[in-house]
Amino acid sequence: MYRVANAWEYLAITGFGIDDIRLAKKAWIFPGQSCTVFDVSPVNYTFEVQAMSAEKLPFILPAVFTIGPRVDDEASLLTYAKLMSAHDKLSNHCKDLVSGIIEGETRVLAASMTMEQIFKGTKEFKQQVFEKVQLELNQFGLLIYNANVKQLVDVPGHEYFSYLGKKIQMEAANKAKVDGAEATMNGEVGAKMRMGQTLQNAAKIDAETKIISTQREGEGKKEEIRVKTDVKVYENQREAVLEEANAELAKKKAGWSKEARVAEVEAAKAVALRDAELQKEVERMNALTRTEKLKAEHLSKASVDYETKVQEANWELYKKQKAAEAILYEKEKEAAAQKAIADAAFYSRQKVADGELYAKQKEAEGLMAVAQAQGVYVKTLMDAFGGNHSATRDYLMITNRMFQEMAKVNAEAVRGLQPKISIWTNGGEAAGGGGAGDAMKEVAGVYKMLPPLFKTVYEQTGMTPPSWMGALPDSNHLASD
Repeated sequence: MYRVANAWEYLAITGFGIDDIRLAKKAWIFPGQSCTVFDVSPVNYTFEVQAMSAEKLPFILPAVFTIGPRVDDEASLLTYAKLMSAHDKLSNHCKDLVSGIIEGETRVLAASMTMEQIFKGTKEFKQQVFEKVQLELNQFGLLIYNANVKQLVDVPGHEYFSYLGKKIQMEAANKAKVDGAEATMNGEVGAKMRMGQTLQNAAKIDAETKIISTQREGEGKKEEIRVKTDVKVYENQREAVLEEANAELAKKKAGWSKEARVAEVEAAKAVALRDAELQKEVERMNALTRTEKLKAEHLSKASVDYETKVQEANWELYKKQKAAEAILYEKEKEAAAQKAIADAAFYSRQKVADGELYAKQKEAEGLMAVAQAQGVYVKTLMDAFGGNHSATRDYLMITNRMFQEMAKVNAEAVRGLQPKISIWTNGGEAAGGGGAGDAMKEVAGVYKMLPPLFKTVYEQTGMTPPSWMGALPDSNHLASD
């Protein structure tokens, strides 16, 4: 007879002239041959697999698998025809076979993973289950067309996921509160900072305008007066710049002091928050360790104890978190204050350096102006004296009272030595006469000079003449001395 299969069916033909099995959609069935029609459409299997994690925590994994023969591979289709075609796809035999494979692989995989890994890596867990189940189904020629793993469900009496959901909700609520407070803080601090910057910039522009105005006035005066007036204007400008710099520095110190106090509070809060997070992790690990130990010893009693410990840990965590937030805020403000102080010191040093540089530049300009004026003055004198250097030098010495100063310096030097000055003469007779009489007068004059000369030498040096040259006047008085 001639047999034709439907679109979702295949013909499995065995018997005369066929070594093993021949698959076809339509064929002649000859005497001595047998034909079986089997359905290849996929079927949905719904399961609720009960498994246990590595911590011995039970859970339920609801899943829906769409499984059917692999029609795109002839070898797989032959395998299915040999092993499964005799059974109805909806029979308990097929359902038990698929269910046993899925449950066995799911339990083995779940036993090697912690509950945290299963819950956080649901997608990876699902993929590994599919791969392992498909590997087992290959030997029956079956293919997983689609699979859907639903949300993990707690086993009655072991409400792990419900407690975990409550914990996440509390953490989210606490985080929202922290974020709101931080946003409020940032808004207020930002507004204060903008107002401070506006005031600082306005003061800076006013100061620069004042400096430029003062410089322009100084330049106008320098064109009208001589070098001394230029130096005086420069000194006035320098004093104005210094006063303005001091005023600006005082303003900035006040602002920095305010920012430093705010930064200290913020820094303390940041450190406290970090401490609370670390303490929270420690408490969580300690709670997990205690929970696992209690579950291993007394599983039923552990559930009640675990819930109690969780509530206590949450309360302790909340108190520590609030304390930590205060400390963290203070530490953040302290760090910001230190940064502001460093910026202020840098700005102060920079302004001092700028002021010194400006002073040096103005001093150099003043020296150059003095030198130029002196050069013009000397050149004018030289032209007036017809290029006579000696006359020009004498005039400069006279006008600068050089000779008077020299006489004054010499007089002061001689006065400091305290000399003893003696004046003597040979008689002072008028010249006249002649002959031998005049010669004797000169000799007599020499002898008259000797006593005062000996006295002067004694007074100046303390030395007396030898006895053969004579004695000093008033020798008795000198001897008694």
